[in-house]
Amino acid sequence: EKMAERVPDLMLLDIEMPRMDGYELAQTMRGDARLRDVPIIMITSRTGEKHRQRAFEIGVNRYLGKPYQEPELLRQVFELLSEVAARG
Repeated sequence: EKMAERVPDLMLLDIEMPRMDGYELAQTMRGDARLRDVPIIMITSRTGEKHRQRAFEIGVNRYLGKPYQEPELLRQVFELLSEVAARG
């Protein structure tokens, strides 16, 4: 509902979320013209290759396993936001 009001600059998702998992939300975003270019970082305890591969096939930009280092997350966020800014 909130995304109907405002397009986010970036989304942090987990595979395991209530009501709609991260895969479903990422797919929904990639299928929506307003949201398809919003960068997505998946942060999850599911670090297996099949989970990572599925996320990238859906269109997730970055994938971080838990536990993650805060500097690494911030670096990923700043890189993606810089890429968006460069595109205009």
